[in-house]
Amino acid sequence: MKFNTKTIHGGQENTDPAYGSVMPPIYQTSTYSQDTPGGHKGFEYSRSGNPTRSALENSLASIENGKYGLAFGSGLAAIDAVLKLLKPGDEVVSTNDLYGGTYRLFTSIFKDFGIKFNFIGMQNAEDIEKYITENTKLIWIETPTNPMMNIIDIEAAAKIAKKHGVLLGVDNTFATPYLQQPLDLGADLVMHSATKYLGGHSDVVMGALVVKDKELADKLYFIQNASGAVAGPQDSFLVLRGIKTLHLRVQRHCENGKAVAEFLSSHPKVDKVYWPGLENHPNHEIAKKQMKDFGGMVSFTTKNNSLEEAVSFVEKLKVFTLAESLGGVESLAGHPASMTHASIPKEEREKTGVVDSLIRLSVGVEDEEDLIEDLKQALG
Repeated sequence: MKFNTKTIHGGQENTDPAYGSVMPPIYQTSTYSQDTPGGHKGFEYSRSGNPTRSALENSLASIENGKYGLAFGSGLAAIDAVLKLLKPGDEVVSTNDLYGGTYRLFTSIFKDFGIKFNFIGMQNAEDIEKYITENTKLIWIETPTNPMMNIIDIEAAAKIAKKHGVLLGVDNTFATPYLQQPLDLGADLVMHSATKYLGGHSDVVMGALVVKDKELADKLYFIQNASGAVAGPQDSFLVLRGIKTLHLRVQRHCENGKAVAEFLSSHPKVDKVYWPGLENHPNHEIAKKQMKDFGGMVSFTTKNNSLEEAVSFVEKLKVFTLAESLGGVESLAGHPASMTHASIPKEEREKTGVVDSLIRLSVGVEDEEDLIEDLKQALG
């Protein structure tokens, strides 16, 4: 089954067995009747499993070419479950250009439980190996990274992970499985903030994990059930609905992202543009190798590199909405230093390029001309 077909039919029954519903129904229930103690029809309590959530999890596994999908209450809840595979004394090697919420979870929560984190630049994947010790149990990467759009070679990172018997986890939120499938490149698990492109309509908060290995899946299922940070049936329905148009939306995100990146690159008031589709992007060739297209996330700085100019720009936008998050059909603009990455100390975030003048755009699916005109007047 090809990808576009998988988004609609992957992992799904043709119709609901009860009444023939084409879409899996919302099973808004906490518990299920049993004929005899332990004698149920596959579901007993909705923290442990729910038919709507199961339909979503099957879809997630299908579109990522995995075997097992898990849906969580948020992307951070999904990462939290991965970190609970570790124990005190274990080490994690992670990219230093990381979503602020992930950085906060690592350094403010799990660091206190005796887990050591090494944050390094991974644009050259060979650098990862220098930081692997006998205690390293996980390599955690984003690609493209948030918000600097750095590209990390997943296949090269996977070879290093396999050589040392270390798990490789990939945050695939920015690329989506339409553009990039890390499990096929050797990763052990894939994470999504399904809030973003998978849901696609800015109306749900959810996280997801997908794996191929049954033993790893069983451990994660146990953590999911025991910790209880599961996705509810209404949210599961919304993300399942979103996945059905993922291929259509992301294609337009990519087209508009290209137009915006090229416009910004030619504007006299713009200093640097970060988008992996540009030929001057440091890892453009790796992006071409592992991605189908280059996505709708674009970051840039203005010529004066001032905080005041960046704030003025985002406040003047009319079609782009100043808001956190990304991946919805509407275009959003954000100021990472004061919004999504404010939890990272200034000196740390500036080392990776997240300066006060950086602006991050989530380019939506509106008409290209309207988006360009809006950027033009805001830069005016």
